[in-house]
Formats: sequence, C-alpha cells, structure tokens
Amino acid sequence: MELNNVKDVDVDVDVLVVGAGPAGLALACDLRRRGVDVLVAEKADALFPGSRGKGMQPRTLEVLDDLGVIRDVLTHGGPMPVPMMWRNGERLGERPMFAPVEPSEAEPYNLAWTIPQWRTQEILHARLVRLGGRVAFGEELTGLTQDGTSVAAVFASGRRVSARYAVAADGGRSTVRRLLGVAMRGEDVAPTPMVVADVRIPALDRDHWHTFAGEGEGAGADEGGHFLALCPLPGTADFQLAASLPPGSAPDLSPDGVRGLVAARTHLAASDVAEVAWSSDFRPRAALADRFRVGRVFLAGDAAHVHSPAGGQGLNTSVQDAYNLGWKLGQVLRAGAPDALLDTYEGERRPVAAGMLGLSTRIHRGQEQRGEKTRQLGLTYRTGPLASGAAGALAAGDRAPDGPLPDGTTIFDALRGPHFTLLRMATDAPLPDGLPAAVRVREQPAAYAPYGKGLFLVRPDGHIGWAGEDAGGLRPWLRSVGLA
Repeated sequence: MELNNVKDVDVDVDVLVVGAGPAGLALACDLRRRGVDVLVAEKADALFPGSRGKGMQPRTLEVLDDLGVIRDVLTHGGPMPVPMMWRNGERLGERPMFAPVEPSEAEPYNLAWTIPQWRTQEILHARLVRLGGRVAFGEELTGLTQDGTSVAAVFASGRRVSARYAVAADGGRSTVRRLLGVAMRGEDVAPTPMVVADVRIPALDRDHWHTFAGEGEGAGADEGGHFLALCPLPGTADFQLAASLPPGSAPDLSPDGVRGLVAARTHLAASDVAEVAWSSDFRPRAALADRFRVGRVFLAGDAAHVHSPAGGQGLNTSVQDAYNLGWKLGQVLRAGAPDALLDTYEGERRPVAAGMLGLSTRIHRGQEQRGEKTRQLGLTYRTGPLASGAAGALAAGDRAPDGPLPDGTTIFDALRGPHFTLLRMATDAPLPDGLPAAVRVREQPAAYAPYGKGLFLVRPDGHIGWAGEDAGGLRPWLRSVGLA
C-alpha cells in the first residue's frame, strides 16, 4: 500500500488508527513491526505541539525499549527534577516526590523520566516512518460503520477507508467513541480549572521543579489551594507551567494572560516570561469508558480513560494499552488466532485503567503519595483471561523481570521484538517437541531469585502468559493465541 498518496484514493488496510498521540503512534509502531498494514489518521495538520504528558514511568520505559526507541527517549529526556517549594519569593526548600530507588538487574529503569509529550510523539513518529508507516494529517473522521468483516470510515476530506479493525486513539473527546455510542462515566477530580503552558523563563534556574503555593494554603498542589508549578523540560530551554485557577474563572490562554498568571503567583515579573510557546486549559477529571471494544473497533488511551495529571499515569497507561492490543491484533491478523483473543484486551486493560484512575485521583487529592504503584512495574494480569499457571516466584500475568543470561546478554535482550519467549529458569524440565517458530527458547541454568525455578512463557508485551514447573498445559495456552 502506498500511503504517500492516500489522500487521493480510497484505502483498504488491516487496521485504521484514529489519532496520532502516544497511544496511536505506539500501536502503529507495534503493528508495523508485525507486518500489519496500518493507517494512522490525525485530525490536526501536525503532531501535538505541547509538553502535556511529560512524565514517563519505568514500566513505560521498558515498553519503549522493546519498541526500539529507548535510546532517543533517554537522550532527549532526564530524571524527574526535585520540587523546590516557594512562598512570598523565598525558597522553602526541596520536597522530593519519590523515595530514591536504585536500579537492579530485575528493574533496570528505576526512575520516573521527564520528556515533553511533543518530543515523545516525534520519536514514535520517526520510528513509525522507519518501519514503513505513515500518518495522514488533516483528516477529520466524520462517519464510522462496521459489519462482520470490516470497518468503514469516512473523513471530512472525502476519503473513505476500509479496515478489518479500527482503534480509537483520538483523545478524551473521542469522535470514534461518540460515533460508537459508548458512554464515559466519571467525576471531576477538583472544582478548579487548570492552565498548562510551555514557557521560556531565562531568569529561573533549571535545577528544580519550582512550585509556588497560594497564600495560607500549605506547601503545594497536593495540600489544596491555588498553586503554580514550573517544571524544566529536558532538551529544551522551556518550562512546563501548570496552574490551578479559582472555581468558575475563565482561563486567559493568550501570551499576556499566561505572563500575568506567572506574575500574580510568583516572585517573577511578566517580562521574565520571554516566550509562551503553547498553552491549553483543562479540568481535572477521572472517567472510564463503559466498553473498550465494540465489534471490530477498540478504544485506547484517553479515548478509553482520562486521568488527573497527578502521579503521571495517563500517557503511561495509554501507551501500555497500545502495547497490550498490538500483539493481539497481530496474532489474529497474521497468525490465525481466534478473534476471541481480542476480547482479552478489555478483560485485561479496563481493570488496570480503573485502578490507575483511582490512584491518580487519590494522589491529586493528597490521599496517597507517589510511590511504587506509580512506577507501574507491579501491574499484573493475574486475574485476567489469559493467565494460566504459576512457578517459582511468579504467576502468569506478572511482568517478566529483567536479569542476566549465560551468554552475557539479558532477559530483556531476549524478549525484545514481536516474538514470544519461553524462559527455562534453573530447571531441567523437558520442553515439548516442535515448538512454533514464533516461540524462542532461552535458558538460565543458575538460580535467579526474581523468577525462581520453572518454565515461563513470556508474551510479546513482556507479561507472563503461562508458567509451570513442567511443560504440561503449555500447548493449550499456545493454541489459544494462535501458536499451535
């Protein structure tokens, strides 16, 4: 399929992804490396220009490692800066958000990472292009229908796209979700509107995440009251501004309005804001779609769940939606797996999204501190529809830890790519003959505590699908995902 000319012809693809945000781009990258024809259609004329979702959690860094973009993410990002609290023009001192966590063999990415969302999307878009994919910009979806074999989409340009499946990754105000008639239920997390902007302030040091608390209102956002925070964005000369406004107020998003907000809430003058590159407003809200699948259409990212920004869970949960769905679509479209495999996307991801919504809401309201849960390394699908068995220290559904292999490589090296991996850990249990080519076997004869002793079949998304002390039960699980 020639995507460079898709604006002039009707298009027939395996998967239509609506929305070129982090979830849509990550999904498209995953599909392309599986040989799936995918078209990403984006309403805007270019990639999103703002820093909005700037926090990258360790589990998402592992996902981006597998997708082949971790070097760029690390190069263009940096560790989450320590907050510096201010009041009346005076520094009150640092207030760390996270307890220090040292990297380990099992968890090589130990820190929350800061990288502006526009940069993340640039990196994913570049990866998609290298994989032979394209984004059709300036394409506004206006209609969507489906039958038992395909989805038909119509765009304002007149383009008609036919796809075997479609994915809504078009944000909290999702057009696809509206056309499907799926309800989004939730609550306002706080009564105050908020402003977020990318600003350049040469007069302010870039060593801290500067937080300015309102008069008489505690020491920061989590303790209530009006606040303004300025977080330096790595790889740029900019800060991300985030500020709460009084209930019922109308945000002034003009450059002068943003400068006036800085002057009103900090010791800085309006003239200290040398540039306002981007600004937006929002109301912190937590909401969850009733369904993540309607026939041949799936909801992912903000189209399926919207979060308070507190705790940095929104973008991360969205990218992990894509990571869960991508391999399943690939198995159905390229390996002949039953369509029922796609039902497990909602079965696994909707409970996770609900849990992350609750967590981010509690953090926003000061009811819970950022910690191990926000790192997302402990997320599991143990109770999900694909989890089968347990062995050693792990059960099916758990994240597969990293660790050393005898040849000097690591488990993550072995997992990297669109295949399945059977890990034979500290056991001589025999393996079945004739394993599918899509299953690669790696062995670690030495004891390794994060796994213990057993056989562990790792899915392409880095979660254990099946585990056992011997190979009994492995083949039925392989059949369920189209591998036997």
